[in-house]
Amino acid sequence: MAAWIAVASMGLAGCNKKPPAQAAPPVPVTVMTVTQKETPVDFEFTAQTQSSREVEIRARVDGFLDKRVYTEGSLVQAGQIMFEMDRKPFDAALQTAKGSLAQQQARLTVSKANLARVLPLAAQNALSQKDRDDAIGDEKQAEAAVISAQGQVQSAELNLSYTIIRSPLRGLSSFAREQEGSYVTPTQGGLLTYVYQLDPMWVNFSISENELLRYREQVSKGVLRFPPDNQFDVTVILADGSVFPQKGRIDFTNPAFSSETGTFQVRAVFANPKGTLRPNQFVRARVSGAVRPNALLVPQRAVLQGSKSHFLWVVDSDNKPHQRVVEVGEWHGDDWFVTDGLHSGERVIVDGAIRVAADSQLKITGEPAPASQASEGASPAAANDEQASAAQTAATAQPGASASASAAASQGAAQ
Repeated sequence: MAAWIAVASMGLAGCNKKPPAQAAPPVPVTVMTVTQKETPVDFEFTAQTQSSREVEIRARVDGFLDKRVYTEGSLVQAGQIMFEMDRKPFDAALQTAKGSLAQQQARLTVSKANLARVLPLAAQNALSQKDRDDAIGDEKQAEAAVISAQGQVQSAELNLSYTIIRSPLRGLSSFAREQEGSYVTPTQGGLLTYVYQLDPMWVNFSISENELLRYREQVSKGVLRFPPDNQFDVTVILADGSVFPQKGRIDFTNPAFSSETGTFQVRAVFANPKGTLRPNQFVRARVSGAVRPNALLVPQRAVLQGSKSHFLWVVDSDNKPHQRVVEVGEWHGDDWFVTDGLHSGERVIVDGAIRVAADSQLKITGEPAPASQASEGASPAAANDEQASAAQTAATAQPGASASASAAASQGAAQ
């Protein structure tokens, strides 16, 4: 009996033995070698268009609006008639002024003739000195009265010309604020419409104080360089994503920060010959011309988000992965600037990084494909892993794609 129990216990012990653990299969990954290179960078801003010349069309005299001549919303030319006012009261005022002028001219003629008679007699002591002075004074008063009457005629002619209201520039007209038969005055109620010059067009955007200070610091450290004489190129991206064909240039930066928003206003000017841009559009302004010398770039999908920091996997000479904490800057297309924690010449895992652990065996399959090809050629499971990693990274990071530099930053950095 004891022998049977011993045999049974040996059998049970043999049943409890586990088979030896199999080694985990190598993780297929792609690896790239990072190198420093001078990289151009673009910075984007939310911007708004503004007419380079926005003119209020106003009444300049009191009176009734007789006719609206232009078509609302149409393109008007410089000197084109837009409104006509009732001119009859101004015709009458002009005739009155001309009559007054004629009276004063007649008085001047009589005064001159009288003075011509008095002067010879006064020279012969035939008249008193007072008579001579009175004649000279009458002639001077008549000359002054003529000048005053001439001014009244000119004023009446000017008021009459104001009854024809013309556009001072070529531009797009707005709707009429007053209609025929309205009584208008040169005060606030005299606004009739607007005319907006479309070519050139201004594009306004702002940079925050924090951004300006950050880019100033980067320029001083040599990690960011602006173009010579701060000659940035500016591109406008419309609401549908299309790119406006004309390039712009920065022609004005406000010398002071806004006390209300804490931002620094910048203005770019664009040729707009076809009138594609209209006033008050919301667009994106892309400022180009800056470069980052000796920059390190890695694909966005290679950077993972930990509990406290970003990290990536670096492969050593023995093809062993090592987790490396890094600091990242702005996005650059499908890549990410790495500002600290990585060195030129090191190898970084790109595709498959989400499945790597510290003790993983790696199967290096080659260089990473571009982002679009990588997403097309990846297996569904791998694609889901990569998308989850990208979503987590984007949700927790604040990439510099939203941060931008402007010519204002360039001028501030130069100072």
